[in-house]
Amino acid sequence: MSEALRVTVWNEFRHERKSEAVKAVYPDGIHATIAAALGEHGFEVRTATLDEPEHGLTSEVLEATDVLIWWGHVAHGEVQDEIVERVQQRVLAGMGLVVLHSGHFSKIFKRLMGTTCDLKWREGNDRELIWVVAPGHPIAEGLGEMFMLEHEEMYGEHFDIPPPETLVFVSWFSGGEVFRSGCCYTRGAGKIFYFRPGHETLPTYHNPQVQRVIANGVRWAAPTVIERVFGNTPPHVPTEG
Repeated sequence: MSEALRVTVWNEFRHERKSEAVKAVYPDGIHATIAAALGEHGFEVRTATLDEPEHGLTSEVLEATDVLIWWGHVAHGEVQDEIVERVQQRVLAGMGLVVLHSGHFSKIFKRLMGTTCDLKWREGNDRELIWVVAPGHPIAEGLGEMFMLEHEEMYGEHFDIPPPETLVFVSWFSGGEVFRSGCCYTRGAGKIFYFRPGHETLPTYHNPQVQRVIANGVRWAAPTVIERVFGNTPPHVPTEG
């Protein structure tokens, strides 16, 4: 692995090309905004989008990726199953995966979770309070006990996911709902972090605290060197007789 963590930011890049309201907030795409922020945190960053050949996620790109960030919304069904399988195998082999906002409905997240990943939602410009419920966790570094987003799309429970191995954040919305908004998992040798904020018409990914969470999530999800042995194996203790 190179000294700098290698991050690939994946985005459908559909909203930004079709909606003037989204383009006004993210003129070069959500992926470009996230990538620029991660570059300032010292990562080696590339981007990939849905309409590139193989969705920009060739075997070569994924082999050169330590952590993949995934943002999708309107075109989950257009992601080729072959690419989903390719990403899943890389996660199982140790690549980190950070899934953002509506990526909860992506093929790759649903496959890795094994559930519908459905939830409640509302576009009402709710205020969101994001509470740190795992103080000391690396993803919460530098945040204090909570931070606030003045305007966000509401996601509400029940969120149909497996119980998180670690729940880092819980959100409260001004409409009264709560949501498990920062969830950590392991699958095989790979680590997965789901982070809720990020509606496409709102400047969420320009927020320094959101950028910090994503950067912290990348560091946490980075591959670790582990030895995994499978298959037929002789006994470690010689048998007698």
